[in-house]
Amino acid sequence: MKRIQRLPDHLVNQIAAGEVVERPASALKEMLENSLDAGASRISVDLAQGGIKLIRVSDNGAGIAAEDLPLALDRHATSKIASLEDLESVATLGFRGEGLASVASVSRLTLVSRPHDAEHAHQIIAIDGSLHPVEPAAHAPGTSVEVVDLYFNTPARRKFLKSENTEYAHCEATFERIALAHPHVEFILRHNGKAIWRLPRQSLAERVAAMLGKDFVQASIEVDSAAGPLSLAGFVASPTYSKASRDAQYFYVNGRFVRDKTAQHALRQAYRDVLHHERHPVYALFLTMEPGGVDVNVHPTKIEVRFRESQAIHQFLFHSVHKALAGTSAGAAPTVRMDEAEAAAPIAPSAQQPAAQAARPMPFQTPSYQQQSIPLHVARESIGVYDKLFSGVREEERALSRPEAPPSFAPVAALPAHDPDGIPPLGFALAQLHGVYILSQCLEGLILVDMHAAHERIVYERLKTALESDSIPLQPLLLPVSFAADRMEVATAHEHGEAMKKLGVELAPLSPTQIAVRGVPVWLKDGDPVELARAVLKDVREHGLSAVLTERRNELLATMACHGSVRANRQLTLPEMNALLRDMEATERSGQCNHGRPTWTRLTMRDLDKLFMRGQ
Repeated sequence: MKRIQRLPDHLVNQIAAGEVVERPASALKEMLENSLDAGASRISVDLAQGGIKLIRVSDNGAGIAAEDLPLALDRHATSKIASLEDLESVATLGFRGEGLASVASVSRLTLVSRPHDAEHAHQIIAIDGSLHPVEPAAHAPGTSVEVVDLYFNTPARRKFLKSENTEYAHCEATFERIALAHPHVEFILRHNGKAIWRLPRQSLAERVAAMLGKDFVQASIEVDSAAGPLSLAGFVASPTYSKASRDAQYFYVNGRFVRDKTAQHALRQAYRDVLHHERHPVYALFLTMEPGGVDVNVHPTKIEVRFRESQAIHQFLFHSVHKALAGTSAGAAPTVRMDEAEAAAPIAPSAQQPAAQAARPMPFQTPSYQQQSIPLHVARESIGVYDKLFSGVREEERALSRPEAPPSFAPVAALPAHDPDGIPPLGFALAQLHGVYILSQCLEGLILVDMHAAHERIVYERLKTALESDSIPLQPLLLPVSFAADRMEVATAHEHGEAMKKLGVELAPLSPTQIAVRGVPVWLKDGDPVELARAVLKDVREHGLSAVLTERRNELLATMACHGSVRANRQLTLPEMNALLRDMEATERSGQCNHGRPTWTRLTMRDLDKLFMRGQ
């Protein structure tokens, strides 16, 4: 039996690093928070190889005295709290005193600092957790922390890091989250020697426009409300500016970026009457409250918090945002067009502008319905064919009619059998109803088909069969389609671009903000390539490519099929409608779409006669 023993401090630090320093972005977060807590007004960040090779953060903050440098790299040594009372009302971003110690235990770290009243700077070097003596150094007033070769001494952890592009994307996301909440601080970000961000000191509206885009500010509504010790400021986007993911949701508590279920639920509820359930609102909101009303000591990453009066917070957030959204009206603000938004300068709602800045919806237009034209010779042939095929059916139905329950319009479980005279089970198409349904005449009566649901199932089954064989056939686009992408989408395309060809999607990153779609599955060539690419990237990013190709394969293929299927209000010709009917007859499980909805239903002649009380 082994005896209980105390672990060496170095091993304790490495264990803690597994919680605090998950990836380079986690180390960057700790370093940036230390700079802000030191009162810095200018912060410079340098990264190399996505932060794996180098992370350097320099600031002009208060600095660290020479005798305190070793303590700065010691676990649970901090200047921010000294008692339990301090812990219960933390007003700083950092407070645990283990961030730098954890980073130093898994990297080569150099800490250089000079207080503003000191004659020169001092530095201390930590390699693999071992501290070198403090030495004089040259440095301007402030502090620099340089982290080299993260996880060089723990290869098991390093192999779990993603590609350089992916790790950099996480670092940039961390940088943006922190920079967004501190517009009074100048920020600079460089990656591999190239300047990515240069953010001067500016107003909150200017910082939001710089980080989230001018179109967001122009399509947003300013929020500024207060209730007792609570205040909420920031911007919420109009419902028309929604996103397919939660990546563009920025919520802060006392300057700290957090993800809290109470806040997320309140904000979602505020949008419930105006937002589609599959879309997510976009916002940048800053909640200010008494430090004692929120517990930030919940998780080592400090991204989770616990409100002491969660119900009051929920109600305050809900009513503040709901009131802002309710103040909008049709035509209250100009429509934001992408070309205008890109040409316009960053703006913020002011006293001269409406308080509820929302994107104006497109003016409603009554749809124009028109009978689909059929060439005369086709019409004559169709009439003759249908008359020949279906003459006498009405008499047979009437002869066989007998009293029974009212007709049921539920879809049948299986297709009708083929008629000996060669009439297909789903008959021949007659017309298209409101651009949504196909009306077909079969041997027994009428068939009504939901064309989008039916085509979705057909494409889905083809994609499944192709992927089971090896890979989905790819249709190169004659003219590649480019679209604006966020950093995570670009990183995913870099990391998995070659493997995604197995799914029939060929993507090529053009820049840090642009991706080109060069190929799509052959059966989806008429769909929207941008929406298809975004759907695939989202699934691969959230679940990983291996999971997408195995246990989540059918979910992704169903999404792809939905994006590539014929849409409502698309006019089909009679040959196209008949081709869709024939494909349905040859496709397994074509009675339901991928979401379980019926794709077709049937009204027999007996059902139609009863509707009009014929023979009664």
